[in-house]
Amino acid sequence: MRGLFITIEGPDGSGKSTIVKELTKKLDEAQITYITTREPGGIDIAEQIRAIILSPKNTTMDVRTEALLYAASRRQHLVEKILPALEKGIHVICERFVESSLAYQGYGRGIGIDKVWMINQFAIDDTLPDITIFLDVNPEIGLARINANRKNLDRLDLEGIEFHKRVYEGYNIVKEMFRDRIIVVDANRTIDEVVEDVYQIIYKKIKG
Repeated sequence: MRGLFITIEGPDGSGKSTIVKELTKKLDEAQITYITTREPGGIDIAEQIRAIILSPKNTTMDVRTEALLYAASRRQHLVEKILPALEKGIHVICERFVESSLAYQGYGRGIGIDKVWMINQFAIDDTLPDITIFLDVNPEIGLARINANRKNLDRLDLEGIEFHKRVYEGYNIVKEMFRDRIIVVDANRTIDEVVEDVYQIIYKKIKG
């Protein structure tokens, strides 16, 4: 039986990494077979691409170059890690996937959601998540969390509030595009409340 492909989406500061970390404790207790991973990254080649994309040194990077690098990283991650796990019946929980590119590069960078979707269709070859959980947080709150908790900010963290507002607007468009599989969770609440909601969604999906 094929594993389920579950992605966790949300703007910067929505708590994706923290939620996934806490979520694993509940999944372990429920004896669910899974792996967690992230984008960009998850495997060696993709992590190398991640370092290039997010380095604060690369401020001259063209927006289309950025979009293509994300797609390249996604392709390698998909064929090397995600698909093999799913085929073995292992559930995959991934921080970010194609929706991030549509919101950040497509809308936030102004390339156009349709153009970035076209690039990524080539990369993912029709592979989409079975379910996507969107951690919904106000852009101002998300940015405040980032500034309060991170010592080393990456290139995207250095963007101003207007960019993050555009990304949030982009996510609202993307949520409509994939409304059949995107579930919105209010991430303005406490970590425990959000983790419990996310766990219940995933548990019910896995158990059918």
